[in-house]
Amino acid sequence: MPVTHITIRPEEAGQKILQLLQRHVGKDVPRSALMRVIRKGQVRVDGRRIKPFDRVAEGQDVRIPPFKTTAPVHVSSRPGADATLAVVTEDAEMLLINKSAGLPVHPGTGWTDAVTTRLGAMFPDAPFAPVPVHRLDKNTSGILLVAKSFGFLRSMQDLWKAGKVHKVYLARVHGRWKSPGVTRLTDALVKFGAPGREQMHTGSGKHSLCDVAPVTVGSAFSLLAVRLLTGRTHQIRVQLASRGFPLIGDTKYGGPIHRTMLLHAWTLSWKDRHICVLPPWSGDFGVGEDLPSADHFFPDSFTDNC
Repeated sequence: MPVTHITIRPEEAGQKILQLLQRHVGKDVPRSALMRVIRKGQVRVDGRRIKPFDRVAEGQDVRIPPFKTTAPVHVSSRPGADATLAVVTEDAEMLLINKSAGLPVHPGTGWTDAVTTRLGAMFPDAPFAPVPVHRLDKNTSGILLVAKSFGFLRSMQDLWKAGKVHKVYLARVHGRWKSPGVTRLTDALVKFGAPGREQMHTGSGKHSLCDVAPVTVGSAFSLLAVRLLTGRTHQIRVQLASRGFPLIGDTKYGGPIHRTMLLHAWTLSWKDRHICVLPPWSGDFGVGEDLPSADHFFPDSFTDNC
């Protein structure tokens, strides 16, 4: 890779120079190497030295020195895998996708097919590589918000921290839910297990909250609307399972076997944006278009009718 010069576009403005370099040279270049070349003055902004955490502005010229990089990773490790994503809506700043169950957001050991690698294939020449704003478990389907500019990414992260983004899920669970109205679940969750085999447990750890409302209740299975108030790993799965209501298909937490786990990110709301997508479940577990809107179950959330 030779010395390159880039001009900061609007989508890239506001990033720290260290973040900008990480995006341009790839994850295989260690952060320590980036810090070293910045401090040695090999990275220049408009011809001047810069500190690692200084931010860049639109129109500035950035000199990037050469780095040794490895060959790019293929989009998928599965022959014939579909490298596209189901787009719900898109504009200049963001992309909302309907993630399928079984597709991880980020690649992992032995698994290169992921939302981020598909985004890279869909937007190979984007000045700011689109990046997911939040997480969804690999086996959770539904709405995933993707930022197409750094400014939008940072603004959404600020809204999330301030509790001004509302997420509601649909969950098919084993068991007859007996509590009417909204029930708040409060737990402390802690993670145990080796990397890749982690499991969450209640009893100690991080404070975790969610609200649960019954949608339909049968003798053996129930459909629940779950408003997530904190974002812990496997939170909905373990909070429901610990009360005797494991998700259908979630064998990790005691749920009955099914071809996929029945947890779906149904609605996402912030400011004047209200997005909802029904799950693709079929048969006895299917969800119809006559489903009430999320604000029917949680009136204090600003969700839209859909």
